Amino acid sequence: MPHLAHTNDLSAAGLERFDAIIDVRSPSEFAGDHLPGAINLPVLDDAERARVGTHYTQVSVFEARRMGAALVSRNIARHLETALADKPKQFRPLVYCWRGGMRSQSMALVLASVGWKPVLVEGGYRTWRRQVVELQDALVLPRLIVLDGQTGTAKTAILQALSDAGEQVIDLEGLARHRGSIFGDFPGADQPSQKAFETALHAITRSLDPERPVYVEAESRQVGKRRVPPGLWAAMQSAPRLVIHATVGARAEYLVTAYPDLLADRAKLKDAINGLRPFHAKARIEDWLSRADQGAWTDLAAELVTEHYDPAYDRARKRQTPPAPDAIIRLDRLDAAGRDAAVAQILRKSVF
Repeated sequence: MPHLAHTNDLSAAGLERFDAIIDVRSPSEFAGDHLPGAINLPVLDDAERARVGTHYTQVSVFEARRMGAALVSRNIARHLETALADKPKQFRPLVYCWRGGMRSQSMALVLASVGWKPVLVEGGYRTWRRQVVELQDALVLPRLIVLDGQTGTAKTAILQALSDAGEQVIDLEGLARHRGSIFGDFPGADQPSQKAFETALHAITRSLDPERPVYVEAESRQVGKRRVPPGLWAAMQSAPRLVIHATVGARAEYLVTAYPDLLADRAKLKDAINGLRPFHAKARIEDWLSRADQGAWTDLAAELVTEHYDPAYDRARKRQTPPAPDAIIRLDRLDAAGRDAAVAQILRKSVF
């Protein structure tokens, strides 16, 4: 039997040593979270895994193992004839399953018998997950800078402009696939699982240069349904804050351009407005629904800013009692030129 090598070095450099990272878990396990860059070559799909598991607990351990071995063998054969058919003699993959058990060992043994040099993740996916949690809990970002400001001040777009300018950013809304409000889900994209969100965040934070500034948008503890890990959250609470100020008119005009999916889907917009009923009088909600029907987008955005989001922002800041802003970025416009001007001001002020 071939000797199988193991590793628990799942650092970015450690993973780069392999030609491929093969996750042999079922598709649903893979969808929940996986190592960065992994491909899914399941040795049992979801239905097969459930069938073998049921047989194992309710009928016969021996028969379940025989059934599983037959299914695993057929699936590995299919992968050899398809996804792995073009791999050269020097192919060196990293292979893992849930906890480094039979599924990954079965795949690795077959790959080794071909002549390749597979390496198993010691402890499987659970090792990766434990490392992500530990490193995120202990996260230190000595030059983190928080971009704060009320709704509609183009913080996310300014963060993107900073990234385009070569600055280091953590885009929590992009990673969580949510714009952080009742109107905020991304069109056609579900939020990742909490584990996948943390893995994506970990992939970003471990690549950052601690000697350079890192910019992050001020968020509540949850972005949609995804919770910011405690290490980053603590860093955000103590980091210097740059607060963006803009007029209500400029903010309303920007919001109309920032949410084209809602303007194109009036039913979705009205559903979101109806979701605000617990917080506002019936007459106000009906007025907002009427503006949506009329397509009075800028007026509606201005009303939402002044009557809902600004008061909510102020209440949240009172509860959190954040320190005074370290600098204020004042903008007359929030279009591309205005955002470029914001980047220039931010870079001048980022001397913390």
